[in-house]
Parts: sequence; C-alpha cells; structure tokens
Amino acid sequence: MSFDPNIPGATGSSDGDAAFRMSPEEFRLIRDFIQTQCGVYFGDSSQFILEKRVARLLRAHRLSNFRDYYYYLLYDRRKAEELATLIDSITTNETYFFREEKQLKAFSSEILPELHARKREQGDRALHIWSAGCSSGEEPYTLAMLIMESGLFRDFRVDIFANDISHRMLQAARKGIYGPSAFRSAEPKYIDRYFTEKGESWRINDDVRKFVSFSHLNLVERSKISLLRTMDLICCRNVIIYYDLPTKKRVIQSLGEKLAPGGYLLLGHSESLINISNAFELRHLKNDLVYQRPRKPDA
Repeated sequence: MSFDPNIPGATGSSDGDAAFRMSPEEFRLIRDFIQTQCGVYFGDSSQFILEKRVARLLRAHRLSNFRDYYYYLLYDRRKAEELATLIDSITTNETYFFREEKQLKAFSSEILPELHARKREQGDRALHIWSAGCSSGEEPYTLAMLIMESGLFRDFRVDIFANDISHRMLQAARKGIYGPSAFRSAEPKYIDRYFTEKGESWRINDDVRKFVSFSHLNLVERSKISLLRTMDLICCRNVIIYYDLPTKKRVIQSLGEKLAPGGYLLLGHSESLINISNAFELRHLKNDLVYQRPRKPDA
C-alpha cells in the first residue's frame, strides 16, 4: 500500500461531482475520521483533493452533502464495508516489481546471506518476512523470487506475510496477474522464469505464490499486529511517509516489536526514522542503508 494525498484526481471523478462542495467543518470531520481509522493525514491544503475523492461516494449513496456521508460512516449498518470503500478511494497504489534496485541488491547479496548464516548457527530452519503495505503484491513476490534466486533457503521453511489496508489491492495480489507497467524494472529473465504469459498480461507462477500469504491488516491497529509472529525482516516501504508524526511513531514501534533481535527493517528511500525512533541501528551496507534491530538489548 502507498498513500498519496497530494496527487489530484488520482481516483478520478465525474463532471457531476462538481456539484458537491466540502465546507471547512466537513473537511475536518472527514479528515480526522480518516486519520483515526488508517493514519493517513490530509493537510489543510488538501481539502480540494479530499473533496474530489469522496464526492463520488456521496453520489453513489445519493447523499446531498459531506456531513451526511460522515454520519453514514459513523452509524450505518454497513459502515465497515463503506470504510473499506473510502480507503480504496483515497489511496493510490504505485508499485512495480523490483522497485528500489539498490535496496534489493543489499537484500540479495548482503542481508540474505547474513540471515542464512545466523539461522544455521542457531539451528533454525525458518525464514519469516513481512511485507507491510504490500499493495497489489509486487513487493512480496519480488522478495520471494530473490530468495529463490539466492539458493540459500532450499531446506528452509520460507513464509512471507503480506498485508494491506485495501481489500481491492489484496484481491489483485491474490490473483497475481500483471500488465506490462508492473515489469518496468524487471529483467526479462525473471519474467521468463517466474511468470506465465496470459494474453497481454502475465501470471505469477505457483512456485513463487506458495511462499506468500495475503491478509487484510491496518498498521495502526496495534492489537492485531501484536498477534503476528516474530519476523526476521520487515519491508514497510513508502507507507509511513503519509502518516503524521504520532502515527509514524506508533506504527514503527509496533513493527519493531515484531522484529527478532538482529532483524532488518527496510523503508522507502524517501523515508527515515529521524525523530521517530531510536530503537534501530542504521546499517551502512555496501549497496544501501538499512535499519536493523540491535542483536543485544543494550546495544
């Protein structure tokens, strides 16, 4: 999942939506509701963008104003279903296979060998990875392919848990069918080895799919995150940049609590833990900078 409250018209709108105008008070009500539910924050300058994205939902429910829609979110018997629809309407999901090449090179050539050696030393034959905010699945499937390419974990149990807040994106991820734009950074060899052509699209093969499980999860719900198992590596790329500072701190704390000592946290290149958390060490690897949970509590 990636959020972008700053791209106008990312979800599209009809000409009829121009009839709806959001008052400052309505903006604050809906903006604060969204922030509470999923952590995404729309600044005051984003009122027009939020108005455009929510207006089509008013039309779908034949509501006359945004306040009525706010009450619909609060009290209607289908409010949980509508929340999912609202989240789909305000989120954008720009992703593709093999995104952020340097970080993935560090993952393949430095992090995986280190985790493999540590696991063998501990007598542990299981690798657990979490793709937090997986969007339509390109990230976790990329990680699975790179693990397969490494050849290090053939006798291991490999589990990649992938979550997103958008039911629509999870449905696409489970289908595993992708168009040409998803392969803009993928070498042809990966397409040949791990995909089956389906007309003008490609379907991820089952030998990759078997490593990845998808589930709906909201990263601001700490109680649900607490139920997850401990992970060796967490990818949470291009997600927290759209949270406000308190939400960033809570989410990063939750992720850190799910990392094993010595486990890695991979963020997007535009994201940093400065002023957010001091619970991680910044590792200067040969190919990239990554965050790591200290192996000793007093490190």
